[in-house]
Amino acid sequence: MPLSIQKLANRLTFRQLQVFKAVYDLKSYSKAGELLGLTQPAVSSQVRHLEQALEMPMFEYVGRKLYCTAAGEEMAACVRSVFHELADMQNRLAALEGRVAGDLRLVAVSTAQYVVPYLLRSFLEQNPQVNISVAVVNRATALERLNENSDDLVIMGMVPQGKPLTSLPFLDNELVPVVPAGHPLLEQGSVSPDEFLDSQLLTRESGSGSRLALEVYCQKHRLKMEPVMELGSNDAVKHAVLAGLGVAVIPKLSILSELALGSLTALDIKGFPLRRSWCVVHPQGRHPTPAMKAFIDYIQRNIAEFDSLFRRLGS
Repeated sequence: MPLSIQKLANRLTFRQLQVFKAVYDLKSYSKAGELLGLTQPAVSSQVRHLEQALEMPMFEYVGRKLYCTAAGEEMAACVRSVFHELADMQNRLAALEGRVAGDLRLVAVSTAQYVVPYLLRSFLEQNPQVNISVAVVNRATALERLNENSDDLVIMGMVPQGKPLTSLPFLDNELVPVVPAGHPLLEQGSVSPDEFLDSQLLTRESGSGSRLALEVYCQKHRLKMEPVMELGSNDAVKHAVLAGLGVAVIPKLSILSELALGSLTALDIKGFPLRRSWCVVHPQGRHPTPAMKAFIDYIQRNIAEFDSLFRRLGS
């Protein structure tokens, strides 16, 4: 016979819920213990007391791998809801005192990872009680996470059209054509787009923002684009160019040091640099938390300052 709510409440503790969530998320008693500062026996004891209170097993081992039971999955949904409500309460209490607090989950496409640290410094100085996590992903993953509404804000370029998204452009993203030191194109007085694209073009993988920007440029100007190699990150593309494997169109902010040292050179080619905007994006239907609203307001207030800062960095 199911336990009454009162009896169940008397048997459960917040610590048990916290330990359960850690084990569920990490699928490991030992890793949960490391996260929470507990020994593995202490974690096992907390889970055992929870299972005794609910009179059902939460986890089971198949071989050496830990799995969550059907009852455990139900418990996980309940625990997520409890922790979400607690976080909302914390935010509301902070708002009553005129403070901004709580978690802010940001996702940045890999091109934007060079920008995000500069955005966060002043914001955190003004809002020290906001806990920020930043996940750096490729464009395809960022779009998936936007569709799933699994994060607070996404920082990306080339926001997809025709989707219910709210976006705030805040900074130009310059994509420049670069070659390594000693490249034959540097000896020419001028370089055409065709000559550059035919010089062992290296690109990001299909679907990435910088690759898409170059594809749009080539389609607009009826240019042939045939990469000799695709790489999975801007750093990988940069190092491939440095190694002499070819040429590439790369976000300028990702190669400032190399440009200053002369190990890479940005060519003066008609139509370049390609200019796109970095944007702060979230689904239109998402109700902003106080931390989300504070960050969006902060970006809006400081657009001119960001532009000035990054111009100085790029000069």
